[in-house]
Amino acid sequence: MLASNEIHARVTKVLVQALGVEEHDIKPSATLRGNLGAESIDFLDIVFRLEREFGIKIRQGELFPDLVFLFATEVVQDGRVTDDGLAVLRAQLPFADLRDLKRDRRLNRIDDLFTVGLLSSFITWKLRGNGQAQYDVPVPASHQSAAEPTAISHYPASIAE
Repeated sequence: MLASNEIHARVTKVLVQALGVEEHDIKPSATLRGNLGAESIDFLDIVFRLEREFGIKIRQGELFPDLVFLFATEVVQDGRVTDDGLAVLRAQLPFADLRDLKRDRRLNRIDDLFTVGLLSSFITWKLRGNGQAQYDVPVPASHQSAAEPTAISHYPASIAE
């Protein structure tokens, strides 16, 4: 198992290559979008580079869950994470330390969760063989109707089962 400082150094290398940022700008608390300027296409590049750098496989949506962004208005309302939002985040980001977020629900944007530190935590989690993020996540009640299922998976049935 790699030491946490080695993981951080290699994540930093990936971000420098993927985003063209300076190494000194990459701190654990730096947000990928807000502080480092990542755009949608950059997230694919980051995943690809992390896979190569660490010799791991990252399934679609495992690191950057689509569902979190789909329900962003349900996850964050009036600058605060909702109870439904916290449940979705726990299910989709089991590698994330959400204790501070549970105590202080302020979050300006859902993008603020995706930091350099979160990437390092994800890599540590993957290298330990801790399974995968949950693909079928309960839909917040406000998005359900009597005719809709209570969970959504954006993966083919063979992967989600």
